[in-house]
Amino acid sequence: MSVCAVSGTNVRSALLSLALLLVPPGAGAQTSAFTQSSAFTQSLAATASAEPAVADWYRTTGYRTLWTGPEDAARRAALLAALATADLHGLPRARYDAEAIRAALAAAATEGDRGRIEVQMTRAYLAWAGDLTSGALEPKTVDGGILREILRPDPQVLLSRIATGEPEAVLAGLVPDSPVYVQLMKAKLDLEAVIAAGGWGEPLAAVPLEPGATGPAVVALRDRLVRLGYLRATASASYDAGLQAAVQRVQLDNGLVADGRLGEGTIAELNRTPEERLQSVVVALERERWMHIDRDVRHVWVNLPDFKARIVDQGRTIFETRVVIGKNVPDQRSPEFSDEMEHMVINPSWGVPRSIIVKEYLPLLQKNPNAVGHLQVVDRRGRVVPRGSVNFGAYTARSFPYALRQPPSDDNALGKVKFMFPNPYNIYLHDTPSKSLFDKEVRAYSHGCIRVADPFDLAHELLSWQTDDAEGEFETALETGRETTVKLNRHLPVHLVYFTAYPDAKGRMTWRRDVYGRDAALWQALSAAGVELPGVRG
Repeated sequence: MSVCAVSGTNVRSALLSLALLLVPPGAGAQTSAFTQSSAFTQSLAATASAEPAVADWYRTTGYRTLWTGPEDAARRAALLAALATADLHGLPRARYDAEAIRAALAAAATEGDRGRIEVQMTRAYLAWAGDLTSGALEPKTVDGGILREILRPDPQVLLSRIATGEPEAVLAGLVPDSPVYVQLMKAKLDLEAVIAAGGWGEPLAAVPLEPGATGPAVVALRDRLVRLGYLRATASASYDAGLQAAVQRVQLDNGLVADGRLGEGTIAELNRTPEERLQSVVVALERERWMHIDRDVRHVWVNLPDFKARIVDQGRTIFETRVVIGKNVPDQRSPEFSDEMEHMVINPSWGVPRSIIVKEYLPLLQKNPNAVGHLQVVDRRGRVVPRGSVNFGAYTARSFPYALRQPPSDDNALGKVKFMFPNPYNIYLHDTPSKSLFDKEVRAYSHGCIRVADPFDLAHELLSWQTDDAEGEFETALETGRETTVKLNRHLPVHLVYFTAYPDAKGRMTWRRDVYGRDAALWQALSAAGVELPGVRG
């Protein structure tokens, strides 16, 4: 038997596989192995039919190839190279599966196979582009308090760009361009290197230490700080000024009171493993993919686990204050979202939220109609109703027809000023008469709104952008005792965010506790989606 008698199907299969993998850019579109056939078109159309966006693209373009034609070699290679970087971004590589695509290309035997691979690569590209530009998760399905609006890219726009643009540039342009994203990626690589090298060693014993102490526990603390990069190696066994300063830097980096003492909270943060820190960074990368904000524009930044509110202008913090956030209970945790501050209200009245009325105050009023006497009972027309005319016992939480309102006063729950960024969630920043809570390290005590430690200073800062006498105008309105709305001439973006891992202005990583457990839930969801990292499983 001659060589020519070998199965024609096998020869064609080998030629097709070699052509798909090896044909150089610019090769002729009419190469026989790639002559578009009805089998290719039918296979492509049938495979794409389950996804309208993909089907519409190919129908509109006459089933022209993006990936499997001879002229597509550069685009095909660029996509496979990009998909191979999924781990670098903390994305689920199996969702795009560059290895499976390579295997399918190598095994392609028919034009029908090529049609299916064409759709497989388009699906992988769209999944990759969507995940990289706007996150791999739908955050609201993971935690109902994450109310951020996710801007998903239009598949037709994505396909048009890769079809007409320089492939490597188009794929590189999908990577979030914020400096924060780059810094988080660097932190991820650094932590992976630490894990590969064996970690930071044994954890510290739960032994509190004070400056001036000596002995083996101090040596262990010093060694831990050396491994974490806070100290240079030394043989000293004394808790001296240098060691105290290093402990204070740790405390500042972790949002703790920087007293330089080694207490329970500081020990807990020093004993975090690199795997735990890596998990926080990967979640932060996902959060950053959701953001799509302009950090160069002046804005209010409230990082909930940090218990701080800042005004940031072109990367520089121009105002900072401590805040109290919502309690860690299901219906009182402060949500995450972005909006715009439009006005402030001086001497505000407090319209009690419906949830508080029916859960907390209505039961009290049913027992004693004179309870919570600082609150007015208000009907649907906004009229104050005498309590004696209301039979509170006749109503349920669902049927209670009245509102409760606290008029302006020194004891008003909103204090003397509130800062409004109107939103469907009835969340805003405000003053409070309960000042002692700002002295606590963990400040999660409100019903969801953000209480501000220095509200008058914040008001002065906002008004200084539109008047030469900010303090005077504020005080004049305050002294009237009347509710007064002051519009801001320029609306100010407000971002309520939740980062437990975040770079400071110099790019140094800082860490915060997962006060609501949201990051733990996000990591679990990322892990379930297929994200795998060294030493971090499940």
